[in-house]
Amino acid sequence: MKTKKIILVALMAMTFISASSQEKGKFRGGLDFGYVPTGGGGGVLFSIEPKFNLADNMNVGLRIGLAGIARDIQDNNDQSSTAKVAASTSYVGTYDYYFHKSGSSFAPFVGAGMGYYSLANIEINDNAESADINPSVTGVFGGLVRAGFEWGKFRMGVEYNLLPDSDLEDIQGTKIGTVSNKYVGIHLGFYLGGGKWGK
Repeated sequence: MKTKKIILVALMAMTFISASSQEKGKFRGGLDFGYVPTGGGGGVLFSIEPKFNLADNMNVGLRIGLAGIARDIQDNNDQSSTAKVAASTSYVGTYDYYFHKSGSSFAPFVGAGMGYYSLANIEINDNAESADINPSVTGVFGGLVRAGFEWGKFRMGVEYNLLPDSDLEDIQGTKIGTVSNKYVGIHLGFYLGGGKWGK
């Protein structure tokens, strides 16, 4: 009985993997979760990404992302503080190119994108005191580069989000420091739709 269950699970898994995308002219949707390794304590990522397949090995999409990241900031006296950052959103147009081998469900990819990133208010904890600090701008245009692989319906990758640094201001509008908005994200997720890989 156990052997039959194992065989059944294996067959289901093979069916799931062999039904992987993608096919020219099809739509697909992705859902990713990720981690941001930073010196200030790290953070988490979440994104959804509807896409359209331009060809069997390339697609364009819109990544709608949410990121909560704790970072180190640099004040005007060259002192570092630990900062807690509320969740920020991003809307990034993307392009991915796949290096797919015919007959395989494994497909490495590289990609890039450009779009709008909102910047959240920052809470600074320094010497047991807290203060809410505002970035001098609430949003910036930036880009990303990424690489990874898809295997069956699963997707794993690393992305680098390139954003300009922000000045930090107190409630009187006085500049008190800067914070780097660039970050690396490691993400794992899955996608639905898209047809089958081209032969």
